[in-house]
Amino acid sequence: MRDLKLYSRIFLLTDEQVAMCCLPVVFSKVACELHLPQMADAPTLVLPAGEQHKNLASVQQIWDFLFAHQATRSDLLVNIGGGVICDMGGFAASTYMRGMAYANIPTTLLAMVDAATGGKTGIDYTPSPHSPSSSLSPFTLKNAIGVFAEPVATIIRPELLSTLPSEQLLSGWAEMLKHALLQGREPFAELIDFDMQQITSPAFGELIRQSIAFKQSVTQQDPHDKGLRQILNLGHTVGHAIEALLIERSQQSNIPHPTSPKPHGYCVMYGLVAEAYLSHAICGLPAEVVCALSRMMCQYYGAAPISCKDFEPLVQHMLHDKKNTQQGCITCTLLEDIGRPLTAQAVTIAQLREALEYLCSL
Repeated sequence: MRDLKLYSRIFLLTDEQVAMCCLPVVFSKVACELHLPQMADAPTLVLPAGEQHKNLASVQQIWDFLFAHQATRSDLLVNIGGGVICDMGGFAASTYMRGMAYANIPTTLLAMVDAATGGKTGIDYTPSPHSPSSSLSPFTLKNAIGVFAEPVATIIRPELLSTLPSEQLLSGWAEMLKHALLQGREPFAELIDFDMQQITSPAFGELIRQSIAFKQSVTQQDPHDKGLRQILNLGHTVGHAIEALLIERSQQSNIPHPTSPKPHGYCVMYGLVAEAYLSHAICGLPAEVVCALSRMMCQYYGAAPISCKDFEPLVQHMLHDKKNTQQGCITCTLLEDIGRPLTAQAVTIAQLREALEYLCSL
C-alpha cells in the first residue's frame, strides 16, 4: 500500500447511504490510522446510491467534480462505499486526465471481497435505442465499459460492517462462497458451516481476510483477465443476466417491481446454483454440491425472482456477455469438483434453459 500522505490533495467519493451511516467511522478511525486528518475536510462528492446509478452520467458528475476543483494527477481520489462506488470511482479516476491515483475504502462485505480488490473498474452500459447493436431496449450490459487499473491502496475495516443490514451481508457472503468453491473442500466446508448469526465476529473477519487473499493471489497472476482470473466468473454468466433483467424492470416502470432490484450477491447466488447444475450436467460435479448450494439459496436468499417467461431475455443477455469468446456462443466457468474449475466452457441454449428451469423449480 502506497503512503497516502505523498499525494498533493485528497478528494472523496461516496453515496448518500454511506455518507449518512459510515463517514463518521471512516473519519474517526481510518483517517486517524492513516495519519490523514485532512480527510474530514476534503472536497466530497455524494452520489445517489444504487446500481441503477452505475452509469456514464454518474461518471461525468465525478469528472465535473474533479475538474471543478482543478484536480491533477498528483492528487488522490478515495472511494468510500460499496461495489458501485469502488467500480465507478476507480473508472472515473483512471480515465481522468489519462489517469489519477485512487484508493478504496469498501464499506460493504461485497465490496471488501470483490469490487475493491483486483483492479477491475467500470460501469454498466445501455446502448442508445438507435444503435444497431441494441436488439433489446433498454438493454443493460453489466460492467461493459471499464479499464484495468489497480488502486494504490485498499483499506479493509470489518468494523464498518456493523452498519449493514443482513441483506447486504448475505450479498457479500455469496462472493465469499464462490471463492470457497474455487479453492477446495476445506474452505467450502468452513464457510458453509459458519453460523450466519456470527457474521460480524472476529472469526468471520478472518474468513474475510482469507477470501480477499485468495482473490488477490488469482488477480496478481493474471491482472488483465487473460487466463486464470476467468475462474472468478463462476456464477456470473447467469447471475449478471438476472441482475441486468431486474435492473431493466425497475427502470421501465415508475412502480417498483416486487422482485427488483436485488443486490449483486443475491444474483450471484442464483447464478452459482444454475451454473452448479450445468457443472453437474456437463462436467460431472457431484450432485451433493448442487443440493447443498440449492438448500443455502432457499434458506437465506429465497427463490430466484424469475419465471419461464424470462428465459428468452435472460438468454439474450448471456449471448451479449462480455466474457464470451465467440459471437453466438455462450461460455461459463464451471466446476468438475470443488476446487477444480474449468474456464471458457461452451454451453448450449438448451442446457441453459434446463438450468434455468431447475433454478425456477426451487
